[in-house]
Amino acid sequence: MKIEYDPKHDLLNIEFIADEAIAESIELDGVVIDYSKDGKIVAIEILDAGKRTTRDPLDLIELSIVKEKVAA
Repeated sequence: MKIEYDPKHDLLNIEFIADEAIAESIELDGVVIDYSKDGKIVAIEILDAGKRTTRDPLDLIELSIVKEKVAA
């Protein structure tokens, strides 16, 4: 996963699958969701991110990874 913020264009992009072709994009109230041909979410982009969240959206990032072992 890659998270990028472009302050010049005020765009926040969260990429889930790198190097995957985008087959369809759906925009809902300034949030764009990009899908692959098989329906997986490739990326989510927030337009006017600084206006919708905070001046510097990357300040909001608090990363927490939870991994649970699957019983065999």
